[in-house]
Amino acid sequence: MTYQIYNVNAFEWLNNCEENSFHAIVTDPPYGVIEFKSVHLEKMENGNGGIWRIPPKLNGVERSPLPRFTVLTKKEIEELRDFFLKFGLLVNKVLTPGGHIIIATNVLLSHEVANQLSKSGLENRGTLVRLVRTLRGGDRPKNAEKEFPEVSVLPRGCWEPWLIYRKPFEGKVSDNLRKWGTGGLRRISKDMPFEDLIKSKITPKEEKKIAQHPTLKPQEFLRKICKASLPLGKGVLLDPFMGAGSTIAACEAIGVESVGLEINKKYYNIAENAIEKLKLIQIENKTLQKYLD
Repeated sequence: MTYQIYNVNAFEWLNNCEENSFHAIVTDPPYGVIEFKSVHLEKMENGNGGIWRIPPKLNGVERSPLPRFTVLTKKEIEELRDFFLKFGLLVNKVLTPGGHIIIATNVLLSHEVANQLSKSGLENRGTLVRLVRTLRGGDRPKNAEKEFPEVSVLPRGCWEPWLIYRKPFEGKVSDNLRKWGTGGLRRISKDMPFEDLIKSKITPKEEKKIAQHPTLKPQEFLRKICKASLPLGKGVLLDPFMGAGSTIAACEAIGVESVGLEINKKYYNIAENAIEKLKLIQIENKTLQKYLD
């Protein structure tokens, strides 16, 4: 076992962490901050909604709750900005020079998160597109569906943005790679670089049964970006918003040392049992498996 997990407040833990402790960060944070507060999680679990939209069944199939970021108030947006600025400053502290953070976000909020990470001193290195067709968006006007049958309030979501940032360093990338083992992204092969568009499926039911979390990402996708985040294939990866442990499991599956932090006791308890099971999930994509090996 090459990982450590902690049931802690990530901000407090990172504030006490030594500088230059981690070589990469891959994380799926609370996009809008508010949705993972206790009051809204309780409403979601009770089927009352709150910020979480409880979609109707589709062809008899139960659909997962979805956070509605269009309802955030100005105060909540300011809270989000403060959250990600403070987070960015802590990332700048604990990453090694040249270390990358690959962080999930949402099409409606990615600009807010990106602005704060840039303000914290991190370098914008692009956006990774997770190409995945979901059931987000595409709905007709609420309570007026028959009146406006040809209208959608938002486009149907077909992709998810993951921001890529890097801690600044001095000198050349080659010098930083020799000193810290960071500064770039691991290529798929000598002839093919890592690309910023990854075709992805929705998270399989098998994985959802193992790790019950509302925003669980698939192992196939996570293993690829965890591999890419360490250019020389060595170092320690951090997930400060671990959830049910899917990123830590991905690291275990590809042989990468990792640390996970999770403030929610329920999700931490799930992660304790789920990590060892998720890491055993088999990847059917032979080309990807060759990369991961």
